[in-house]
Amino acid sequence: MQSQRVLIGSIIFVFASFIGTMALIVWETYKNKRDLEAIMAGRPAKVRVLQSMPTQDFSMYKTLMGDDNRKMIEIPEGPFTMGVGNGDPDEGPAHPVFLQTFYMDLNEVTQVDYARFVNMTKREEPQVPVFEDKAEKLISPDFPVVGVTWNDAFGYCRWASKRLPTEAEWEKAARGEGKRRYPWGAKFEHSFANVDGEDDGFKYLAPVGSFEVGRSPFGLYDATGNAAEWVMDDYAADYYQQAPYRDPPGPKTDDVFKVIRGGSWRESRLGARVTKRFSAKMWRGDGSVGFRCAKDPPTDT
Repeated sequence: MQSQRVLIGSIIFVFASFIGTMALIVWETYKNKRDLEAIMAGRPAKVRVLQSMPTQDFSMYKTLMGDDNRKMIEIPEGPFTMGVGNGDPDEGPAHPVFLQTFYMDLNEVTQVDYARFVNMTKREEPQVPVFEDKAEKLISPDFPVVGVTWNDAFGYCRWASKRLPTEAEWEKAARGEGKRRYPWGAKFEHSFANVDGEDDGFKYLAPVGSFEVGRSPFGLYDATGNAAEWVMDDYAADYYQQAPYRDPPGPKTDDVFKVIRGGSWRESRLGARVTKRFSAKMWRGDGSVGFRCAKDPPTDT
């Protein structure tokens, strides 16, 4: 008799647990649907936010649309600190640099952007190198274009009536006028950029602009992480020791090595620092390297 009571009690407990679980699922589904309807209707909704919302307002900076129909943001003239004294030997010394106003692409050039360029110019498509996994995992219209050489990046920017940024322009746009280690500040945060590992939600490339809280002080997306970026400059390890104060153009060498900036989806937190300098031969294409373009301010004429 006692065992029958225990059995009946167990059955009732299991049944009640099942009913409670189903009720919770129904409630969560209803609540999510209600929140979604509220958002669509423009009403506030209680939604769990995975990333803290940014506090900086970027509306103070002018924007324009490039000839490739991509948004650019103004980087105002003025000084900033370039380089760092306690990094790799080629990252120092830290030194002041003054730059004239310029504009920078808000996002890295995407694969669909580059496809338009290829179709209009009959240029060869970039070849994404095979890596430890299937190359198809690096292909999507809203991913940054990768596998491009320096000449490819230079050609796209010229086709769009733009240019590749200088190394100094890239660092100011990514770092701001302070001495940040990363676009958002001094401390590394996995959820702020697409770098090595899956803690940020992406194993490989991510759609451009996926990390709102990781934007630079001027509003650039993905200055750290996602794709590393070609810049205009030739590479010289000791260039900072002799660079001019105003608008440094980079060293003039006969070398084929060009500078790459910004850590990619393959980089660690150390390689993702905004002062970190990489270099590669200008004809090299890599599954972690893309680019964005810069532009001088429009003139009255």
